[in-house]
Amino acid sequence: MIFRTVTSVIALAALAACTQAAGDDPAPTRLAAAGQDERAPAPEGDRVLLFGDTHVHTINSIDAFSSGMANADIDTAYRFARGEPVVFPRTGQRVQIDRPLDFIVIADHAVGLGLSSRIAANDPTIMHYPIAQRLRQLLLNDGGRALTNATMGQSNLTPDERGEFLEDLRSDEVMRGSWENQIAAAERYNEPGRFTAMIGWEWTFAPDLRNMHRVVFTNEGGDVARQFLPLTNYQTDGPEDLYAFFEETQARTGADFVAIPHNSNLSDGRMFELTDTAGQPFTAAYAAQRARWETVAEITQYKGTSETHPELSPRDEFAGFELRNMLLTGVPTAVSQGSYVRSALLRGLAEEQRIGVNPFQYGIVGASDSHTGLSSQQEDNFFGKLGEDYLPRERLGPDAVRIIFPAAQMSAAGLAGVWADRNDRQAIFDAFRRREVYGTSGPRMAVRMFAGYHFTQADLDAGDWAARGYARGVPMGGTLLAARGRAPSLMIQASRDPTGANLDRVQVVKGWVDAAGQTHERIYEVAWAGARTLRADGTLPAVGNTVDLATARYTNSIGADELATLWTDPDFDPTQRAFYYVRVLEIPTPRQHVFDALALGIDPATIDIPPTIQERAWSSPVWYRP
Repeated sequence: MIFRTVTSVIALAALAACTQAAGDDPAPTRLAAAGQDERAPAPEGDRVLLFGDTHVHTINSIDAFSSGMANADIDTAYRFARGEPVVFPRTGQRVQIDRPLDFIVIADHAVGLGLSSRIAANDPTIMHYPIAQRLRQLLLNDGGRALTNATMGQSNLTPDERGEFLEDLRSDEVMRGSWENQIAAAERYNEPGRFTAMIGWEWTFAPDLRNMHRVVFTNEGGDVARQFLPLTNYQTDGPEDLYAFFEETQARTGADFVAIPHNSNLSDGRMFELTDTAGQPFTAAYAAQRARWETVAEITQYKGTSETHPELSPRDEFAGFELRNMLLTGVPTAVSQGSYVRSALLRGLAEEQRIGVNPFQYGIVGASDSHTGLSSQQEDNFFGKLGEDYLPRERLGPDAVRIIFPAAQMSAAGLAGVWADRNDRQAIFDAFRRREVYGTSGPRMAVRMFAGYHFTQADLDAGDWAARGYARGVPMGGTLLAARGRAPSLMIQASRDPTGANLDRVQVVKGWVDAAGQTHERIYEVAWAGARTLRADGTLPAVGNTVDLATARYTNSIGADELATLWTDPDFDPTQRAFYYVRVLEIPTPRQHVFDALALGIDPATIDIPPTIQERAWSSPVWYRP
């Protein structure tokens, strides 16, 4: 079934929310954003910080199964995320996350959901199909990759068998059984107040191998989730069909959804292009519809960071972080604004100036995209993306496995930080919807930011500074309306991961659009550790480096435990639309491949990969609207 784009009541309501009148009331700063009420919802007390991974695959994903049973099943994935010791099927060893996650989205691919693992398990509910028996024999004879290739339509099946596969194993009956397994697992492990299992999947649309994937999750539990089936890429012609699916499903069941674009760096400019699937420029209704469902974007994960690129941000000295600008096949592509989140934020301002609605008003999160079933973010204990190259000798040296996504080229990433009212499905969903979330490249840094017109240093220094932030401003993810030419101030606090590295600096990334529709960006150094002073050009000397490459150790003798500041935009123009987001950098630490190199007796300096990494966090932006 193909879901066609419609101009919905929801989209028009979101458009109306974008056109609220401005004011100059020194009471709570007004908030206006697509799909949100005008005022930010104030918590009864302070919100809690939760850390989770919105993008984990198990062997129920067709590509994760490609190495056979080497990767974890869904129960192992949940138990690992909850902090329990588990057995990693690839090696048979006991593994355990350093600290439990607060929430997770098991985002197995909707295409072929659970099919390979059900065939491997000889599931009687599908083995009555002759084509399932044929595929099981293929698995037994030639292994998991052969089964994956067959189910992806790449080889091993005759035309008649391919027809049987499409008719029988892509049926609603088979999908319903696989979806029930996903739901049942989430219900088993969901424990409000302690651990939240969000129900979701991944929509893997990839025209010409340009990554257009979205992770999708709902606020609902099993009773409602059983009333629909996940939308797959082969049922759709583009993201418009996904949005139409959300609208139809919500009208029928009451379920709500968030869709998270990820790996825009692998999209060859398609993810944030300025036309719809039909090649038409955005309309206000389309932009509002897109903003309604896509409230956040994934900025970093194992397959690269999608913040920006040195070619797009030549004056950003930290733009070259864990880059992977290519197709899903690993073929390099030209750098495009449509491939990066910062460019999308800038384009969103220009589109809002043109049509009155911002289609790219994205909050920011990080995630792993682990296909081992194990969400790993530690550089010194990185399990890799896939099971094929878990061992050090499989990653480096003459016996390294040749795969598209080699672990040595990746860093251990990433996480979503969520400021929620409590740890349950609805509260976490609400935080994503209002964009009060942020991303990290792995460490659990605490990052908070409020924007407003009336903050003072006393507010920042107060014990109830967050309550003052909510009362007199908007949190990350919110929108400030104009206040008689006043420049907005940002109240920022960042604390290091309690078990991690000290902080180097806090930066504010500003983007704006001028009267001619041209976009601009600038990086401001706003807080830093040590006695450094800004250079004449506004840049800051490096914090230093304590990493010992002979032992893969570092010390926290430099940097700071916490950085806080009250910053006011010195270049504010009240007539220009703008956004501001915070980037927090740690001091340098050893990158994950250094540990493998030393264990193998290889000098890290001989490997063409930077041996240190400056882990970081990115807040969701706040937007200023004239």
